[in-house]
Amino acid sequence: MSSKEVRKKFLKFFEDRKHTVVDSSSLIPTDPSVLLTTAGVQQFIKYYTGEADPIKDFKSENTVSIQKSFRTSDIEEIGDTSHLTFFEMLGNFSFGGYFKKEAIEYAYEFITKDLSLEISYVTVFKGSHGVQKDEESRRIWNSLGISDVREEGIEDVFWGPTGNSGPCGPTTEIYCKDSSGEDIEVWNIVFNEYFFPGSREELISEEPAKKLEKLEIPGVDTGMGFERLMMVIDGVDSVYKTDLLLPIIEKIDLLAPSLDIRIKRIFADHIRASVFLIADGVRPLNKEAGYILRRLLRRVIALQIKYDVHPDLFTEVVPVISSKFDGVYKNLKDTSAILLVMEEEKKRFKTAIGRGLRELSKYKKLTAKDAFSLYESYGLPFELIKEVAPVEVVGNLTKEDFEKEFKKHQEISRAGVEKKFGGHGLILDTGELKAGDKNELEKVVRLHTATHLLQSAIRRVLGEDVRQRGSDITTERTRFDFTFPRKVTDEELKEIEDVVNGAIRKDMAVHFIELPLDEAKDKGALYVESAKYPAKVKVYYTGDSIDAAFSKEICGGPHVSRTGAIGKFVIKKEKAVSAGIRRIRATVL
Repeated sequence: MSSKEVRKKFLKFFEDRKHTVVDSSSLIPTDPSVLLTTAGVQQFIKYYTGEADPIKDFKSENTVSIQKSFRTSDIEEIGDTSHLTFFEMLGNFSFGGYFKKEAIEYAYEFITKDLSLEISYVTVFKGSHGVQKDEESRRIWNSLGISDVREEGIEDVFWGPTGNSGPCGPTTEIYCKDSSGEDIEVWNIVFNEYFFPGSREELISEEPAKKLEKLEIPGVDTGMGFERLMMVIDGVDSVYKTDLLLPIIEKIDLLAPSLDIRIKRIFADHIRASVFLIADGVRPLNKEAGYILRRLLRRVIALQIKYDVHPDLFTEVVPVISSKFDGVYKNLKDTSAILLVMEEEKKRFKTAIGRGLRELSKYKKLTAKDAFSLYESYGLPFELIKEVAPVEVVGNLTKEDFEKEFKKHQEISRAGVEKKFGGHGLILDTGELKAGDKNELEKVVRLHTATHLLQSAIRRVLGEDVRQRGSDITTERTRFDFTFPRKVTDEELKEIEDVVNGAIRKDMAVHFIELPLDEAKDKGALYVESAKYPAKVKVYYTGDSIDAAFSKEICGGPHVSRTGAIGKFVIKKEKAVSAGIRRIRATVL
């Protein structure tokens, strides 16, 4: 059975059972606390918490999707038979439409009948952290003829949250045998019964400081890794032998037939992942998602140089990836734009890496300090140094040793900046805003206030139904996500830009006042609906009074004292993020 058939079969199975098919969201998430989209549930979180209405948005309480996903934790494992950075996740979701019985029965029917696979065993939650043992799921599985039901703990069968807080709950996992007879997890079914106001790491600790809160309406969130599923269906011993990745491997075989299979798999994974990141708008940078892309591309380039692989590696492999997936993801059709990003990064890196590799070759034994020096001077990340240097040179050098050197460097730099600027704490890190020196601080504060003006302008031009869905501010730009059902026209963007610049020219004062949360909302202060606020909040507003303000938002600051300090506001780009969510990128000059 081909991946195309499985893709179609999965969506139709749930569509026939009253699920609305929802397109994959971008790899760039709307939640600023998450670097990249890691699971299908991320675009649906607000429907579990009651912040959004699935009937209004999907005309159903149940949805199904095949989601583009990316997990950075697996980068070091790439090259074996199963790990991937980019992958697709098949999932069905319910926001009060059904719960354990239907979710388990649907999974059982699809696995055993539509895919003709045999279930080896399943797992259920054994109970802890104030949550009871999941006897209900055990009974349902037993009623379907599955007698091997194994209990696992909170580390294994309790999902979430995906970010700094969110829905979560016990899970039941389905295991099938792979070609070697080993049991492999193919489907994870999450019963979102709770909300946890912290991270997963906090949740699974022995004595979490925060407590699980019951959701008003329990929901279902499932995930089935597409590549891993195809490996089981095809009876092969590697995800790279499935038709999702085999054509890429075969093309690499033609370019470098004698190359070690591990390196071929790194090429296949990293180039495929880079194609999807670039198509979704990520560009090589030294931070955030841009750093992940740069790391992938530079690892490929370094290995290409080391093993003298065909110089047209990118131009030969990218079209193969596009032809495999552009029928599903339309933004992969323009391979020329994707290749342009890759080739520009290749030019930048080849010059630096050539010098770096020559310098590396001089070492007979590398210390953590040496490795950091190579990183600082030539841009050679630790992972690349370990990859290209002979084993006898790197010896027992660990990432932890390298990180210690990196932290020493940061502490020295931080001390220097604080000394330079009088020790007034000009290094800023609020989560949303980050600045490393005085110039960066000034820029992000200007952009922060400009973002408040932008939201007000958007609502004036596009209507007051518009709601913020996230924002992210760097020293180069502001990124603002908002609800809107269609593309914003060029004329509307120009009007929004003019409204913001008009507010800047008026040089209005920026004030804040502390109010009880409910009073702040009553006064019309804007806020992020998915965020949790304290009982008393700051409201920043522009103008002479809060009641007649041009903009007013619940916010922790910091801001410029007058709008005139912002300078000129320029919208750089507007695009769709997911169904009903748009994104504006802008800067100040």
